[in-house]
Amino acid sequence: MVRTVTLLCGTVLLAAAGLVVFPAPVHAANTAASRDKAAIEALEARFAAAFNAKDVNAIMQLYEPGPGLFVFDAAPPRQHVGWADYKADWEDTFKAMPSVSHFSISDLTITVVGPVAYGHSIQTGVFTGANGSKGRFVVRVTDVYRKIHGAWLIVQEHVSVPVDLNTGQADLLSKP
Repeated sequence: MVRTVTLLCGTVLLAAAGLVVFPAPVHAANTAASRDKAAIEALEARFAAAFNAKDVNAIMQLYEPGPGLFVFDAAPPRQHVGWADYKADWEDTFKAMPSVSHFSISDLTITVVGPVAYGHSIQTGVFTGANGSKGRFVVRVTDVYRKIHGAWLIVQEHVSVPVDLNTGQADLLSKP
């Protein structure tokens, strides 16, 4: 009697003569996931560079075009549905935002699962107010990415800041 059992790491064939294991190409899967993770890290680096340049078009190239994009933002209106809505928000943001002298992404963690990935990071901006004072903000960002036509794009995003429950005020300088 011969039985075949499929496992995650390969196929095991049980036979009267003994046990034979045929391992799946784990290395190939790990290499593809590593390449995908590196591509998403590069996407996030392009986002930081575009933010520092206040380049809305470069920022929006990193998001899924069309009505499928969904974003929860830290600032009102807090929710954006579709690429055009989010692009308009970025344009308004850069018009109203004080001059950002440096924007960076830290603590970036990415998990790739086939053509979908998710990640989270801490994003910090240093800015100069209209009166010349320096300030900074820190937000937490969770992104969902999808590989579309061979390129990774952000398809869902959640930007948040913690709230001090004693004062009801946003904590724009929180640390993880």
